[in-house]
This record gives sequence, C-alpha cells and structure tokens, in this order.
Amino acid sequence: MNEMPESQIEAILAQHDKRLGAGTMSRSGAKCPCCGTIMTMEDIRLEGQAGRLGAVNTAVVVDGQKGKEYRLPTLHELELVAQASIVAQASVPAQWTGTEACPSENKKGCSTTNKKGCPTLDEALQRVFGEIPFGVPEEDTPVGGSRQGGGSPFTVYIYGLTKWKSLFTTRQLLALGMFVKWTRVAREELAKERYPVEWVESIVAYLAVLNDKVADYNSKVCVWHISGEKIGHTFTRFALPITWDYTELAVINDVGGAFSAQLDWMSRYVGHALIAGSGAESPLVQNRSAIETTTETTVGGYDAIVTDPPYYDAIPYSDLMDFFYVWLRRTLHGLSDDLDKAFSSQLSPKWSHEKSDGELIDDASRHGGDKGKSKAVYEDGMARVFLACNKVLKPDGKVVVVFAHKHPDAWETLVSAIIRAGFVVDGSWPIQTEMSTRMRAKSSAALASSIWLVCKKRPINARPGWDTQVLEEMQQNIREQLREFWDAGIRGPDFVWAATGPALEAYSKHPVVKKANEPGPLTVTEFLTQVRRMVVDFVVGRVLSGEETSGVEASEADRLDEPTAYYLLHRHDFGLDEAPAGACILYAVSCGLSDRELAGAWDLIGFAKGKSSDGDEEEEEDADAEAEGEEDSGSKIKLKTWAQRKGRSLGYEAPGGRPVPLIDRVHCLMHLWKAGDLQKVDEYLDGNGLRRQEPFKRLLQSLIELSPRGSDERALLESLSNHVQGRGAVKDQELRMALEDVA
Repeated sequence: MNEMPESQIEAILAQHDKRLGAGTMSRSGAKCPCCGTIMTMEDIRLEGQAGRLGAVNTAVVVDGQKGKEYRLPTLHELELVAQASIVAQASVPAQWTGTEACPSENKKGCSTTNKKGCPTLDEALQRVFGEIPFGVPEEDTPVGGSRQGGGSPFTVYIYGLTKWKSLFTTRQLLALGMFVKWTRVAREELAKERYPVEWVESIVAYLAVLNDKVADYNSKVCVWHISGEKIGHTFTRFALPITWDYTELAVINDVGGAFSAQLDWMSRYVGHALIAGSGAESPLVQNRSAIETTTETTVGGYDAIVTDPPYYDAIPYSDLMDFFYVWLRRTLHGLSDDLDKAFSSQLSPKWSHEKSDGELIDDASRHGGDKGKSKAVYEDGMARVFLACNKVLKPDGKVVVVFAHKHPDAWETLVSAIIRAGFVVDGSWPIQTEMSTRMRAKSSAALASSIWLVCKKRPINARPGWDTQVLEEMQQNIREQLREFWDAGIRGPDFVWAATGPALEAYSKHPVVKKANEPGPLTVTEFLTQVRRMVVDFVVGRVLSGEETSGVEASEADRLDEPTAYYLLHRHDFGLDEAPAGACILYAVSCGLSDRELAGAWDLIGFAKGKSSDGDEEEEEDADAEAEGEEDSGSKIKLKTWAQRKGRSLGYEAPGGRPVPLIDRVHCLMHLWKAGDLQKVDEYLDGNGLRRQEPFKRLLQSLIELSPRGSDERALLESLSNHVQGRGAVKDQELRMALEDVA
C-alpha cells in the first residue's frame, strides 16, 4: 500500500464534520447525538424538576508534554462518576474522616459490598457535614430570578436545582465540606496556641473567603474555556444559568481553580493590600441601611459621599450573594457574636415589606410579580437614599454617583432621584473602569467606562426654570465638553453618556423646569432626548465633515433624518461587522428609534444572533447557557449592505408616509447605477432635488470614506458622486444661461 503524503493527511485532518461542532442544544431543545430526536425545553425542565437530569463524563483533560491533552474517560473513571457506592476512603486521608485508613489494597477503591467497613461517598458526605454547623446547604436557590418570576439571571431553579447543594456534585460538596471543617479546626488550634483574638478572627476570615473562592471554581456552573484551556468560574457574569457542559477539577491538585491556586491569589492580594494600606488611617466601617444614617450625630457631618448605586434590574445582588453566604455562614459560625448576628438568617437580607427597606433593586419577584410596584419601589427608594445623602452632607459637600447602565430608563430614574433630593449635577467624569476581557464585555453591550456624576446641594431658594432658557444654557455648556471628550478619544456609547453629565447642570439647578409654550413641566425624559439628539448631531457632523455640526449651528434643513443618522453612527463605529446589540440600541434611542424599527420598518439592520430587545429571550438563553468567556453569547446586530436592501419601495416610499431617508435614496441610486440605467438615475436626482442638497453630497463623501478601498461599494459611490457633481455643474450653467436670456 502506498503511503499518503503528509500534506494530504493534514488536509484531511483539517476537515471536520460540522455536525459535531454544532452541539446538541438549540432553541428547539436537546438533540440526541445518536438518533437525532429532539427533546423540547419544556420536557427537559420537567425531567429536571423530577430529579432525573444526570451528567455523563465525556472527556478528560490532562497535562501533556506540549500542553493540554484531551482523551476519552476510561471505564474506571466512568464508574467513579456514575456509582454512588464508590468509597470516599480511597482518596481521603484517614485523619480527615476520623476513621482508620482503608485496609483494602485495591488501588481503585472499594465498594459497599466490601465487608471492611469503608464508607460510601454519600456516607462520608453526611459524616463531614455532621460536624459542620447547619449541615449540607439545603437552603433554596433563587426562584424569582428564573423566568417564571419575570427575570432572566437564573435558570437553575426551573431545571430542578432548587437547593444550593444542587449546584455541586457530591465530590465537590465533600471537598468543600472538608475545607470548611478544617478551617474550623484551624480556628480551635489557633486559640489553643494563644494567638490574639484579632489574629484568630482575621486568619479565619481570610480562610473563609478562600473557601468561597474555591467554591466559585468548583460548581456545576463552571465551564471550560476553549481558547485559554482552563476552567472558568461560576460567576463569569451576574447570573446562575443552567450549564449543559460543565467542568469538574481535581481540587487538591496544583491547577487553576484548585485550593492551592486560590491560596496563592489570596496571599498575593493580602500582600498587596498590606503595602497599599501601610501608613493610612484605620477606616471607620458602618454596615447599615443608607436611609438610616440621618441620626442627630451624622446630619450635616460629611464632606463627601461616593456611591455606586444599584443599576435598576442589572444585578440581583443578594440572590447571587447567597452562593457565597451559605458557605461563609458555616465557616464563621461561632467565631464572634457580631458575625453570628450578621449571619443569623438562612440567606442574605432581601427586601423587607415591614420596614419598607432592604435590597434596592427592581425585582418583581420581591413584590408578588408586580412589575409596576417593583419599579415604583425602586425609584422611591433611590430618591429616599439621595434625600438621606442631602441631610448628612455639609452645605458645601459633594456626592459622587458612579453609573454605567446603558439603558435610558435607568439614567432617567437616577437623574430624577438626584433632582428630587435637591442636588445639582456639577460635572461628570467618564472613567474607564470595566475590564474588556470580562464575560459581560464579550457577550453583551456592557459599557467600557463608568460615568462619575459630581453633585452639589441645590440652594433652597432655587426658582423654577423655563425650557427655552434651560435648553439654550445646556447647549452652551455641552458644546465645549463634547469637543474635549471627542479629542480625548471617547467614542461609542461612552461618548453619549459622558456628554449627558455636563448637560444636566442647566436642568438640575431648578427644582422644576416648565414649558414656555404649553402646560406642564419639561420631564427628564424629554430633556435627555434633546441632549442625546444634540450629541448625535455632533458625532454625525464630525463623521460628515470633521467639524462640529450641532443642532444650534446647523439649520433644521441640514440635520440628517433619524435612520440616516443611525446608519452613519453604526457604520462609523462598527462598519459592516457584527456589533453589540446594546450599543446599537443606545444609538437607536439617541436617534429617536428602536432596534425593532430599524430591523422592520427601515430594513437597516439584521440580528446576527438572538432577538430584538422587545422579544422573548427565554429559549435563546436556555439554549446558550453554556456559553463562556471566549465565545460570544450576546445578541449581535449587523448593518445591512446596500446590496441586501432590495425592497421595491426603497428610496420611493417610507413607512407611515414619513420622508424618505437620505440613506435610502443613496442605496436606491446605487441599485439604479449598478443596473446601468443612467436616465433613471438623472430622473431620480432631479425629481428629488438631490443635486444641490449639501447633506446628500456630504453623506455620499462620508460613505465613500467609510467603504473599503477596492470594493464594489466604493467604486459605485465614487462613480455616483462624480456624476452628481458633473451633472450638477452642467445644470447650474444651464440655469445661469436661462436667467441671462430672460434678463
């Protein structure tokens, strides 16, 4: 037999069956890899709730000579995972379990049929947690966060993972239980050695945090990072999603996520903190509700308050905290009276209806599923907090509010609360605080910068303002700031929000802003709409001509229509590549549009993955819950090319009888030019008065500059631009000659 050339072998190996990489989960459900039968998501949930969802070991990762190597599990490894009768004694030292070493010489361990008294894994688990306060974590996982409660951060509950112990395999539980047990033993040994009480509390606190770090990397939510070839931790984002493929590591080995690796991280942090804090005064820490700080001793006593408030419904803080809380409670119980008081409840504090106080987020599950009430409670709570801040500040004190939410509603709520509490927005700093490598940055439209709003107290005698004066002052304030932010390199959604701060001073200096030409106040929503449109005009002006073209300096006739403005913003920032949905939605809102309008009515965008913001995302997230940091799981939006926009009414009619957008006219002309119908091109140009329309000419030039060199699009646009300019000059000459003849 002739040997196959090496190059041909490599070519064959490079080929793969795409069906193998497609996975088994989709919006339809789970597909059997053997027969192709689909099990619906509803059936999978029912099986999970009945306790019939299991796990199968599909691959083993080991260290090789040239890096990580992947192989199929051996029969013995499959038995270790599948059989609950496997003995923990085989891998747990005798001094850990309190029993004698396993007398069996069977290196693979022994089973319940062994007559020598070795405990099973479940028996070892019960024995270990029998020595730990509160036992195995039987506390409930969040119900409200599941989609049945109206949210989407959690899906584990509806698949039957209803207890915190459900998020761990039996082996993981046993390992974590061991760490908790021996941390508590270490505490007793430290006391016997007469260590100072402060030392004992501090060391045990560090070890408790270390145990939580180990738990974060040892749950059934952890996935395998393909590109980094390492285990991911539980909280790659602020959620607990059902994970269809999870990774379990050998927690006592020297690998990332194991005990020794987390101990190294903790040691490095402590060393850094000691150096950074050396010489500094000891801080006074007060752990209490923000609205309870207005006591006689604190009123008017603070120079500054810096707060990073909850972002509407962005993060379910206490529900996520419970993952760590249940382990901290078991580790720290009995260490001090203060700690026992802090961990007296089974789970972390939630919203209290009796006190009308507690965790301040917009979560309908806290209010019987009433979304309207949840939103009202959140907004009222924000206002109460800022009122409390006003009371405790000195007359010249400052409040710094950190905010990084991309949705306009959240901004409007925040601004309303600040104004209601008697503050004036005195300035804003866009600060890049977010890691670009975190999963939210990869899988969603998370902002790269936080906006730090600096606020001062509004004088008690401040008078109401009028919208005409306020808007004029806003435009004067914002113009220079926009230039500075642009020159500093701030772009995209960050630029839109960074510019919002300077504009707010003119509005927030008045307790209320009235409309001059109609009854009623100028609302925060209306004001911010004006601000965002001005920012859009500024950016569009920079893209069109490199100079500012604001709503003040440009005439209404020169202002681009909303769809064209959006197209230009999107094309400038993202080109024709996939773009994060959140950034696109922000641009759409700034232009007075929505993503659904852009996709449906205007046919400008397409959804590369996921659905529009108004759609039901349940099926998508269920099917994509296993996505990890290197694989983008967020919705993506792509701008449609001129060739993809082929509607018969393109350039001739617009939805609802509205004016035809300039971008539609350009794309229509490109189709006519491509077809070689010069007569129709001229008829269209003359019939719509485009030859002498400066915004149309600038748009053409901008699109040429944004198009790839050598592309068909650029060639078409350049030919069209040359034709418009040439024929336009001829038309102007003919008009002058006609006027001279008349004269």
